[in-house]
Amino acid sequence: MSRRDDPWLRRFHQPDEGAPALVCFPHAGGAANSFLPLSRALSPHLDVLAVQYPGRQDRFAEPCVDDVRALADEVFVRLRGRGGPPPALFGHSMGAAVAYEVARRLEDDGGAVAHLFVSAARGPAWDRPERVHLKDDAGLLAEMRRLGGTEDALLADAELMSLVLGMVRSDYKAIETYRHTPGTAGCPVTALVGTHDPSTSTPAARSWERHTRGAFRLVEFAGGHFYLKEHWAGVAAAIRSALSPAPGFR
Repeated sequence: MSRRDDPWLRRFHQPDEGAPALVCFPHAGGAANSFLPLSRALSPHLDVLAVQYPGRQDRFAEPCVDDVRALADEVFVRLRGRGGPPPALFGHSMGAAVAYEVARRLEDDGGAVAHLFVSAARGPAWDRPERVHLKDDAGLLAEMRRLGGTEDALLADAELMSLVLGMVRSDYKAIETYRHTPGTAGCPVTALVGTHDPSTSTPAARSWERHTRGAFRLVEFAGGHFYLKEHWAGVAAAIRSALSPAPGFR
């Protein structure tokens, strides 16, 4: 059952007592339940928590937040001083930037982050010339089709799209206007990327290496921007490996 005591965090499976947390940050237009397969694969050995941004699903009535740093501020407040082992953070696409900003906040506050996983995301200093959030609805839908991840039947549902496009546009604005500020994360970073991602090339994913003072690893999967839908088992294996690294992990 999903955890409901904090509107920002969802827990879908009960963890073992003392299990370290893995906090997951969705993509633009995404919701906490997109990480249900990952929670199923990693629980109960990890306490998998998924972030629910405002403006979607049960938070539909709340105003969207169209700023990556503002989203990070909200999550940071909820994670600081939780006790227990340092959390690991996993962000997909836009969620990678939010997770990175949360990691920096936790470390700047004197806390620690066990590991940062950044999926289908260019490094934070990579140029972001897109302005999809300024396009009309047809242009926004075209971009969603290009990246995949949303079923064609849903994209063709005009009534549904009229309800969610405002939220999607807000998320696109958040990532497209995000700009990196000087500094790095101290924790190890694993970048995961699809080999045919139209948005994130392998060099762009590898550029995350410049933003950590810890170990770095790049993991490639066959697929596009939403490669993880076909590779949840492989993603879970990469997380397990990084959190219990074998000799030679870099």
